[in-house]
Amino acid sequence: MRHKDPELMKRISDYISDFYIRYDRTPSTTEIAKEVGICRASAQNYLVAMDKEKMLEYKDGKLRIPMMGKIHHDRSEAPLVGSIPCGPLSYEEESVECVTTLPTAIFGEGPFYILRASGDSMEDEGIEDGDLVVIRRETEPKKGDLVVALDGENQNTLKKFSGIDPKNHKAILSYCNKAVYGSKTILVDELVSQGTVSHVIKAK
Repeated sequence: MRHKDPELMKRISDYISDFYIRYDRTPSTTEIAKEVGICRASAQNYLVAMDKEKMLEYKDGKLRIPMMGKIHHDRSEAPLVGSIPCGPLSYEEESVECVTTLPTAIFGEGPFYILRASGDSMEDEGIEDGDLVVIRRETEPKKGDLVVALDGENQNTLKKFSGIDPKNHKAILSYCNKAVYGSKTILVDELVSQGTVSHVIKAK
């Protein structure tokens, strides 16, 4: 068998894991091929090679990954409630699009909800436009946490909580994309957290 690209093998592995978490099943060979930009036959060859490397199990066209053995029936419900701006504070109406479940073996105990990231200001933290962000409710944010922040005017945004400014005692919400925003921050008189980021499910 021709040598396989380790980076592509990792992309395939990450995609399968994210897909399983998101849809509670493994993707088809066709879905894998489309995601990584190769033909279906090549995708099958990669799965065979990854089986030999013990990265996953691929027998008789059936795909299994290590995390499947760790996930039992314990799952927490998590509603997808719309988008969250990764930029200036803005108004967003909460609207439940769907309700999914998250395996507690991976995500831990909830309660959770899910938001779709909108914007580019959190890219240095691995959150890109369109990603699904799993938020753990009822957590007291600590300095350095990524939070869904709500100010006194009910405007919200996803930012890093950088503590309290010692001069004016306002809460500091930091942008996390130095290439675009530099050291830009948002100051709010009172920080009300609607939860902290638990996991990020990549859109692509």
